[in-house]
Amino acid sequence: MLKQRPFLVETLTAIGLIAAPFVLPYFGFAPNTVNRILVWGLFGIGFDILFGYTGLLSFGQSAFYGTGGFVAAYLLTRAGFPHVVTALIIGMIAAAVVGYLVGLIALRRTGIYFAMITVAIAEVFYFVEFNPLADWTGGENGLPGVPTPSLYLGFTTFHFTTGWSLYIFLAFCYFIGIVLALRIVRSPVGAVLSAIRDNPLRAAAVGHNIHSYKLTAFVIAAAYAGFAGGLLGVLQAFMPPDAFTFDTSGQLVMQAAIGGTGTLFGPLLGAAVWLFLQDFLQAALGLGAAWKLVLGVVFVLLVCFLRRGIIGGIVDLYVYLAGKSTATESDDKPAPGSAAGGGQEVAPPAAPADKSSGVVMPALHRPIDRKSGPILEATGLTKRYGGLAANSDIDFTVNHGELRGIIGPNGAGKSTFFKMLTCEVPPTSGKIVFEGHDITGMSVTDVAQLGLTKSYQVNQLFTRLTVRENLTIAALAELRGKFRLDLFRRTAAIPGLSEQVGRTLEMIGLTGRADTPVSALAYGEKRRLEIGLALATSPSLLLLDEPLAGMSPRERVETVSLLKSISQGRTMIIIDHDMDSLFELVERVTVLQEGRILADGTPKEIKGSAAVQEAYLGGVHGQ
Repeated sequence: MLKQRPFLVETLTAIGLIAAPFVLPYFGFAPNTVNRILVWGLFGIGFDILFGYTGLLSFGQSAFYGTGGFVAAYLLTRAGFPHVVTALIIGMIAAAVVGYLVGLIALRRTGIYFAMITVAIAEVFYFVEFNPLADWTGGENGLPGVPTPSLYLGFTTFHFTTGWSLYIFLAFCYFIGIVLALRIVRSPVGAVLSAIRDNPLRAAAVGHNIHSYKLTAFVIAAAYAGFAGGLLGVLQAFMPPDAFTFDTSGQLVMQAAIGGTGTLFGPLLGAAVWLFLQDFLQAALGLGAAWKLVLGVVFVLLVCFLRRGIIGGIVDLYVYLAGKSTATESDDKPAPGSAAGGGQEVAPPAAPADKSSGVVMPALHRPIDRKSGPILEATGLTKRYGGLAANSDIDFTVNHGELRGIIGPNGAGKSTFFKMLTCEVPPTSGKIVFEGHDITGMSVTDVAQLGLTKSYQVNQLFTRLTVRENLTIAALAELRGKFRLDLFRRTAAIPGLSEQVGRTLEMIGLTGRADTPVSALAYGEKRRLEIGLALATSPSLLLLDEPLAGMSPRERVETVSLLKSISQGRTMIIIDHDMDSLFELVERVTVLQEGRILADGTPKEIKGSAAVQEAYLGGVHGQ
């Protein structure tokens, strides 16, 4: 529906904002409460981009909320700045700059450590506001006298004072904020942010600079917080010091959780529930300070029973009812393959394309392998963990267009060797040259951008996304580079993207499952998608780490067919324990044992090697 009606959400939002002053009073919402909801909702949009879309939980948003608010309030009160909207924008820019500087520090850590750093930074800002900067911020008294905005049209001037009059201005600000946010999350940047939330390791491995994208989300959230902080001063005609408190950040997190994260509108709905209950419990029920206790219980119940928030619960209910309706309809119709349907068996899922299909996956920005000579050279490659040597003094060369297999018993150092080749772990000593570039010590993102990519032994997928969206994330890395701020560009408008994703889908045999969530795929399909993620970056050298692991016989046949098809015009290195399949696929085999190269030769030579038979193949004789 959204693809057919791209502005549906924006239109419904505008209608809702226009209707709110006429509808909400019947439900007991006072004008001031509605205005506060809009301010908190705008504040929450940025936080939802940071947490709901990027997966970064920050408890320090009050620092930027207060910074933007106090900069704007200072300009409008003590500096005598005459333009309210301009002051709000300056406050937003100040908050964004502070967010950039704070992000450089906070994003050096992840998980709980990142969250704790943001808490500490918020406390630092609160202390600075009350003490060293008290002459500018008013300290515990805040900054009173913040004026309301006005709009001069040439023939008349509109003054947005209080109540529903000020609502018009706040609603307009919220609408602009939500439109910009929708453009951001629908852009290539938004797609990458969602990938980082799901699996930052894989987002980096396909070629995205995840640190820069995280910093972008952090700055965006800070900018929204700063503008909302300025609106708080305008709303109250006073910039309060408690804008900097931890309670402000905590309330923002709880409102987003109540409404639903990853929706953009969740914080607005959460703020409506929070502020309405706060006013109702205090005024109507006369609970006084006890309102926090009751609201806390309500919050716990909502989180326990609606784990994705109110909006998530509504979506789940809709999906359930739609699924139940579909199931009812299917009960009335003969299923394909049933006796009533003609006795035909259900067709199996489409198998991956083979070489005869004509589907080839060329690199759009890198030439297909038509060169001669080495594409990858590793010299003296060694990796030590303390006194343990995982790999020792390995010399390894792969030529353009070659299909190389690597085998060895468990613990032979195969996975560590692969990780060094793709720069996931740095070698203790040695050198790696790829396409004439010394990549030793480079990041996995930079190596992927050069055209060296791997699939993982354990699936590393973006599980909340669909098959098509997974491949889109990978293709974007090649088409856009490792970092680009095309925040307002439509993802579908990127030249060559849909074609590249479509070719990859056909190659891995998942065209019919393109819009299926990854969580609904069978294991064999996930393994093919795992290969597809690496393939969608159009690598000139593709490393596959045990692509046949854990598969059923039928899935193995399909995947071997896939590997044969993608080997056309591609240099590949494959690790696997399925000797029959591997020897069928590759032209040359390298055997590792105890972190060293034991043998290297054609599959026939390896099968006939007495040393290999004794060390690994258990006495299998050459045929």
